[in-house]
Amino acid sequence: MDLFQLETFMAVAEEKSFSRAAVKLHRTQPAISQVIRKLEVEMDEVLFDRAARDATLTAAGELLREYAERLLNLRGEATTALSELRSLHRGRLNVAANEYTCLYLLPVIDVFRRLSPQIHVTVQRSLASRMAEELLQHSVELGIVSYRPDDPQIRSIVVYRDDLVFVMHPGHPLARAKQVSIRELGAENFVAHNVPSPLRQKVMQAFQRHKTPLNMAVELPSLEAIKRFVAMGNGVALLPGLTARQEIERGELVQLRVPELAFERRLRVVHRRPANLSHASLAFLKVVESMAKERGDPFHFQAEKGH
Repeated sequence: MDLFQLETFMAVAEEKSFSRAAVKLHRTQPAISQVIRKLEVEMDEVLFDRAARDATLTAAGELLREYAERLLNLRGEATTALSELRSLHRGRLNVAANEYTCLYLLPVIDVFRRLSPQIHVTVQRSLASRMAEELLQHSVELGIVSYRPDDPQIRSIVVYRDDLVFVMHPGHPLARAKQVSIRELGAENFVAHNVPSPLRQKVMQAFQRHKTPLNMAVELPSLEAIKRFVAMGNGVALLPGLTARQEIERGELVQLRVPELAFERRLRVVHRRPANLSHASLAFLKVVESMAKERGDPFHFQAEKGH
């Protein structure tokens, strides 16, 4: 089994057609079929269901697809690393983040680009729950998450401290108060994020613990949409402080302290361990560390124990 066979296999699996895979790879359909037959003989498994109209994978084919994707990603990673070794002035930085953690990256990338303008930066949107899997699949080299991964193959470094903030429109009846109790929020209409998360669960548990109803009148798919909707005068919201700082500073939103909801979150840079990080990733981590030293809290740079 070689990488060319795996490339051919992946092309058929992705295109769900031997003929379309042939066009994609600039080869004839008989040549594609021959490669797949040879691979099946070597693996002693049938990889595609010949009875199906399209090139449907068998159970063995699905399993091989996972490993093939990983191996081909590793080849790309090796090619990039060798290219960077030949020329330290070129490189690519791939980071995975979600809507929230991406905001931490903006000032870091700003500094990084000033120091290394030759490095191409790509921030790939990813669900936090899939970050470890993508790192181990070699799809990305670095990720930004708001939890500590349990996987011992993942190294995590705390890089930022953030708080949960309770916000509303400046004209809201509670806006003049500096602090409210969670028990005073039972009649409020909350605009909530409809993406499940550990923080959402902690908030719901806090309301239950204090025997206070949590009325999630509106649920929206993005933090940006929640901010805008509340700033229009609709309800109240609980948001990561990092996401609402500018709106609070501009007076578009008002923040009140709720002692029972004083939840802290720590953002982390994560990567595979052990891993020979690329020159671009090492340079990025140096920027992260220097920003922590120069700016201080809430910026940090602390490897977690066991990592």
